[in-house]
Amino acid sequence: MPTAFPPAARLHRPSEYAAALKGRRIARGALFVVSGPRGPAEGPARLGLVVPKRHAPLAVTRNAIKRVLREAFRLRRGALPDGDLVFRLVNRPPVLSLTALKRQVRAEADALLTRIAS
Repeated sequence: MPTAFPPAARLHRPSEYAAALKGRRIARGALFVVSGPRGPAEGPARLGLVVPKRHAPLAVTRNAIKRVLREAFRLRRGALPDGDLVFRLVNRPPVLSLTALKRQVRAEADALLTRIAS
């Protein structure tokens, strides 16, 4: 499978997000909760991101978190089970430099995606 991140690999509609967020919690880390729909998986793995301003008040922080999560998903998409995944930021990240924050987010994203893939 190519490692691109086409529009077909993303959630677009609010109804798609709602179905995944109302579903089951697949994995939880220090910063993120990963949710997916309850029913049978439809199609290949797709990604949705929820990074609220309440937990990451600066736009540069929110955008950096989303970039890192998209890249981690893109590289592991072939190994993930079919279905929708929504990463939701549930805790305020610690006050770190942007580089250190990206490292922490990437480490947690890799750990959660490995747990989901196995």
